[in-house]
Amino acid sequence: MFRILCAAAFFIMAAPVAAETHLAPLAVSANGHYFVTPDGDPFFWLGDTAWELIHATTADEADYYLTTRARQGYTVIQTVVLGEIEGVTRPTPDGRTPFIGNDPSKPDPAYFERVAAIVDRADQLGLYVALLPAWGDKMTAPWGAGPRLFTPDNLPAARAYGRYLGQCLKGHRNIIWMLGGDRPSHVDTQSPVWLQSAVKDAGFPVPVDWRPVWAAMADGIKEGWGADPLVAYHPPGGVATSQELSDAAWLDIDGTQSGHGVGHDVPVWETITRDFTSPHPKPTLDLEPNYEDHPYNPWPRWDAGTGYFDAYDVRKQTYRSVFAGAAGVTYGHHSVWGFVGGRNDVMNHAKMDWIIALQRPGGREMVFLRNLIESRPQLDRIPDDGLILKGQDYGGLHMVATRDNAGTYAFVYFPLNDRKATIDLSRLKAGPVKAWWYDPRTGAAHPLATYDGQASLDVESPPFGPDWVLVLDSVAAKYAPPGIPIRNN
Repeated sequence: MFRILCAAAFFIMAAPVAAETHLAPLAVSANGHYFVTPDGDPFFWLGDTAWELIHATTADEADYYLTTRARQGYTVIQTVVLGEIEGVTRPTPDGRTPFIGNDPSKPDPAYFERVAAIVDRADQLGLYVALLPAWGDKMTAPWGAGPRLFTPDNLPAARAYGRYLGQCLKGHRNIIWMLGGDRPSHVDTQSPVWLQSAVKDAGFPVPVDWRPVWAAMADGIKEGWGADPLVAYHPPGGVATSQELSDAAWLDIDGTQSGHGVGHDVPVWETITRDFTSPHPKPTLDLEPNYEDHPYNPWPRWDAGTGYFDAYDVRKQTYRSVFAGAAGVTYGHHSVWGFVGGRNDVMNHAKMDWIIALQRPGGREMVFLRNLIESRPQLDRIPDDGLILKGQDYGGLHMVATRDNAGTYAFVYFPLNDRKATIDLSRLKAGPVKAWWYDPRTGAAHPLATYDGQASLDVESPPFGPDWVLVLDSVAAKYAPPGIPIRNN
C-alpha cells in the first residue's frame, strides 16, 4: 500500500520574495495552438530545464534557482521526480531516496515532500512546473542507468506510482504533467536507424512498444490528482510527438527536441509549422533546443575543435521555432540542468558551475523573446513565411516570419546582419505601416520608418548584431513599441 504523506515543509525557513499567487491551471486555446489561463488570457511558455532540481539541490539552492529564474522572466520550470543522474539510487543532499529499497511500491514520504514543496515554492513565485514523473530510463527505455522500474508486463505499478504522485500534489494547479524523459515511446522499423540500433544493443526487440506504460501512468496521475491534467511528452532528439504519439488520447501538447547532437541550425521550424498546420492541432514547442555552453555533439567522443553552442545559437533556434508557430519554447543551460558544481560532477564537458551559468547571456536574453511576443495579440498569431518575397535562404541563414490573422503586425527574424530581403506588405492591414528593428540581445526597439501605399519593402538588417527582428505594425493598431508587453500596458 502507498502511504500518502506529502506535506510541503521543505521551504519552511525560506524567506518569500513574492506574494503567493496560487496560479490557476492552464488550458489550451480554442484554436488549439496556444495556452490560456482560466480567464482566457494568453500564456507564453518560456521554460527552463532544471532536470535535477528535485534530486540534486538543497532547500536553499532550490530556492535561489527558482527565485532567480522567476526574476529573469521565465514562466515554466521543467524538472523530474525520478531524475536521470542516479535519481533512484543516489540520495538527495539531505539523504533521501524516492523509494525504500528501490521498490516503487514503497515510496519515502519525505522525498515526495520535497517534490510538493518545490512545486509550492514555484507557485509562490508565479512559476508553472512541467513535472516529469520519471526520466525515461526508469521506464524500460533503451539507454541509461535506470533502474527500470515500470515495464509493459507490470502496468499496475506504473499506474499506482502515477496515482500516488498525483495524490501527493493534489491541489497544486501550477503543474503541467510531462511524460517521456528524453526517450522514445516506441521503436519500429520506421524509426531512425540509430534508435533501432540502441534498442537492439540494450537487449530489446524491434518493434518494441512502451506506450502502454506511459498511458497507465497518465491514467494514474489523473486518478490521484483529482482533475483533468494537461499532459505533454518530452521526446529524444530528432523526435516529434505529433508523429510518434498522434493517437495518444492522454496527450494535450505536442513537443519536439531539436537537441545538441545533430549540429547547428536544425530545421525545427519545419516540424513546428507542420504541427501548427495539422487538421487537429495541439500547442507545439521545442522542449529542448541546443543548450547554451553545451559541447557540439559530444557523442560518442567530443572533438573540442567544434566548440560549444553559444547565446547566438540559442537565439536562432528559439526565435525561429516560436515564429514558426510554437506556443513557447524551453531554454536550457548545460551546467544548470544537472546543477553542476560542489556535490554534482561535471557532465559532457560542462565548463562552469550552475550559479555562474544562471547569468549567462543566452538565458538572460530569453525574456526579450517573451516580451516581444507578449507586446502584440497572441492567440491569433500564425506562421507566414509568405511575407518574405526574397532572401529567405536556408540553414543558418534561414529567415522565419509570423503575423496575426488580421494583419495588424508581423515579425520577421533575420539571423544575420547585412541581410537583404523583400517583404510583402500586402499581407498586412491596409494603411500606413511602421517598421522597427528589435534587438534580441537587449530588448530595445529602434524605429526604422513609416511606409504608406507600398506593396513591398526592400530592407537590409543593421550592420552589427548579428541577428535582428523586423517588426511591422499597422499604424491604425496603435501598438506600443515592440517589447513592451501588453500585460504591462
